[in-house]
Amino acid sequence: MPYMPPFVAPARFTDAAAALAQVQMIYQQALSHLRDSMLRFVAGETMPGRVRACYPFVRVHTHTVSRQSPPTTAGLSYGFVAGPGRYETTLTRPDLFHRYYLEQFRLLLENHGVELEVGTATQPIPIHFSFAENDHIEGTMTAERRALMRDVFDLPDLAAMDDGIANGTYEAKPGEPEPLALFTGARVDYSLHRLRHYTGTAPEWFQNFVLFTNYQFYIDEFVALGHKEMADPDSPYVAFIEPGNVTHYRSGYDGPEGGMAPPRLPQMPAYHLVREDRTGITMVNIGVGPSNAKTITDHIAVLRPHAWMMLGHCAGLRNSQQLGDYVLAHAYVREDHVLDEELPLWVPIPALAEIQLALEKAVADVTQLDGPALKTIMRTGTVASTDNRNWELLPQNEPQRRFSQSRAVALDMESATIAANGFRFRVPYGTLLCVSDKPLHGEIKLPGMANHFYRERVEQHLRIGMKAIEILRAEGSSRLHSRKLRSFAEVAFQ
Repeated sequence: MPYMPPFVAPARFTDAAAALAQVQMIYQQALSHLRDSMLRFVAGETMPGRVRACYPFVRVHTHTVSRQSPPTTAGLSYGFVAGPGRYETTLTRPDLFHRYYLEQFRLLLENHGVELEVGTATQPIPIHFSFAENDHIEGTMTAERRALMRDVFDLPDLAAMDDGIANGTYEAKPGEPEPLALFTGARVDYSLHRLRHYTGTAPEWFQNFVLFTNYQFYIDEFVALGHKEMADPDSPYVAFIEPGNVTHYRSGYDGPEGGMAPPRLPQMPAYHLVREDRTGITMVNIGVGPSNAKTITDHIAVLRPHAWMMLGHCAGLRNSQQLGDYVLAHAYVREDHVLDEELPLWVPIPALAEIQLALEKAVADVTQLDGPALKTIMRTGTVASTDNRNWELLPQNEPQRRFSQSRAVALDMESATIAANGFRFRVPYGTLLCVSDKPLHGEIKLPGMANHFYRERVEQHLRIGMKAIEILRAEGSSRLHSRKLRSFAEVAFQ
């Protein structure tokens, strides 16, 4: 018989804050049970049964397709269910997602005028996901004792963590509720743990606007800018976080110091310029290749950011382009292949007007160019992404023919992946690249050219990306989460 915490009966709420408080109570009770049991198990105690604690859930029942649609929710593309029925999702980390959950609960209540039901789900919390960030008590056990964990505790069940809801392939069985969110509690927990591993920073520091780059030069500029902001007592940013959760606070801002620089950088280090409302900027060096791009966006997506954008280098494919020119992607040729199973190639990846306009305006503002002069340094066009770094060496120039037929103006290895995963996970996306070489025209990267290019363009390119985020932030996140990214029968949660 399972050894579980005291049962909490489902309760109904018409107040979002009260419903969230109940979620928090159930979750904390479950974590306390698992952590206490784990400590006893590590100490050698025989447990009274299989240890189990489950995620909290939130559920809503509707009986009509109509919505109340008060003025506060008018125009939003989320916050309501697709039609009559029962809808449910498991929840995790209400401390981290407090602001997010509160908004989703409020919108459901306002749009449908029904009660929210909060209770304990049947989905177990894997013991690994109950550990605090710096808890590694399992490391003190012998190999034999660790082997017994599977008999005593619930371990991660990958079958409960797939992306069927996001991919549009999930179908509820008869009698099961329809999903309320793209991700279950277990799927979210899995990504939160992966984020720590890949980026070297805690999920708590991630901001709602994310920049990706494929070169360390951009990170160096971002770090310099972050330290400069912290020296300014009037900066809108309150903290700057580096890998190892090394924390720097704005001059005059009182915050807890923490973190320790890692002996070596993680695979995809992240840096965070933090605002108190989490509308700051996170920048991640994803390195080279579509596999990294997919991996990191798979996990950041559970944080439900307002937008992510790619700032990186590309090969210019047109003779008229110059090194240092910008390319604003308005379409993508997907030869990266890493998303072929989740997102078929016949699915178009559209440009999002809100992101496009913000990036174009940011280029104009930073370069002080407009109209025809702006077109001399920036071209809007199709970007092709490939998983073959040496594509230009393939026989018979087959990739070149395809890229020419697609009217591509630039090529890289990450942008189409980031855009496609943004489309798949309903995260607004955009791409602004900088031409760093022209392999089809004999202009390859030579040391002298590269050094000059980096000095001239990297700092400006980064400022353009950050300016675009300022524009998007000022316009408000509700405009970003548009219906362009929503499917026919979409989940209610943003």
